[in-house]
Amino acid sequence: MPRTLQAEKLTAQIAIVLVASGSTEQEAHRVASNLVMANLCGHDSHGVGMLPRYVDAVLEGGLTPNASVKVNLDIGTMLSLDGQRGYGQIVGEQAMQLGIARAKQHGSCIMILGHAHHLGRIGHFAEMAVAQGLVSLHFVNVLSRPVVAPWGGGDGRFGTNPCCIGVPLKGAEHFILDFATSRVAQGKMRVAYNQGIQVEPGTLIDEHGHPTTEPGVVVVPQSNGLLGALMTFGEYKGYGMAVACELLGGALSGGGTWHKPADPTVRAVLNGMLTILIDPARLGTQGVFEQEALEFVHWLQAGPVAPGFEAVQIAGEPERATRIRRETEGISVDDQTWQEIVNAGHKVGVSVPH
Repeated sequence: MPRTLQAEKLTAQIAIVLVASGSTEQEAHRVASNLVMANLCGHDSHGVGMLPRYVDAVLEGGLTPNASVKVNLDIGTMLSLDGQRGYGQIVGEQAMQLGIARAKQHGSCIMILGHAHHLGRIGHFAEMAVAQGLVSLHFVNVLSRPVVAPWGGGDGRFGTNPCCIGVPLKGAEHFILDFATSRVAQGKMRVAYNQGIQVEPGTLIDEHGHPTTEPGVVVVPQSNGLLGALMTFGEYKGYGMAVACELLGGALSGGGTWHKPADPTVRAVLNGMLTILIDPARLGTQGVFEQEALEFVHWLQAGPVAPGFEAVQIAGEPERATRIRRETEGISVDDQTWQEIVNAGHKVGVSVPH
């Protein structure tokens, strides 16, 4: 049976393991809070279930606790940053704080961040920007086991390569579009596998390139040690976006792209990110922007609701509704995921309650 924990208690338990892995208490709490926030928003794929992989990455040397972002270039409107394999939840926030400050000063900022360990939910960084009245665009690549097949391909060649866009809406909840370019996130396959459920047709191919609904094909090795792959969303359109994220988030950031055979023993997940921040107040269209953005959203939501739906929503609304519900009801963690968290704690000498 899954267990249900309140966010505060879950954060504290995850932080204990992170401290034992080498993080300061401050860093451990920030990373744990970020993971739990992903769970609160309904993105369990980026939540506390990532902890076992983080612990493995620290132990293998692919993730460096207490690392800070390094500034390689700062000309005001452009920043070149290196995450130095630090926790993405830490170096990502540090990078965004620098970028936001430059955008507020100059009107815009183009920022690249390379060599960050798993950045987690990219929507968090867009939320940081829109809270300051900024538009933000994020293109991210993933250096880990290649789990997504190109359109027309029969095996994994790149990562889930997320894209995110945040737009502030005056007097209303902001627009936060955050999506993997695969049809679903890799972490959602881990969650489905741990829960013992099948996934929708068209989501996966097996190790032979054939369609399947079994999430285990991208979680555990199959025949001959091979793995299957996720499909991109929207056929060639999602594939094109994934390639753009690899070129912009990976190549342009200096963090690198994926072009080698996978090593299944490596647990680190590195991200590169291109971020573009724009201050609408400096473009001379602030008034029109605020009015037109709200009128368009109102126009969308004033239309008839299709059968099977409760309302017309914009990106960001489902996450906010889930957060409100889970803050009250708690966060459910399945038995397999919890056992993996317990095992991760044992690896670094701490006991997580069963």
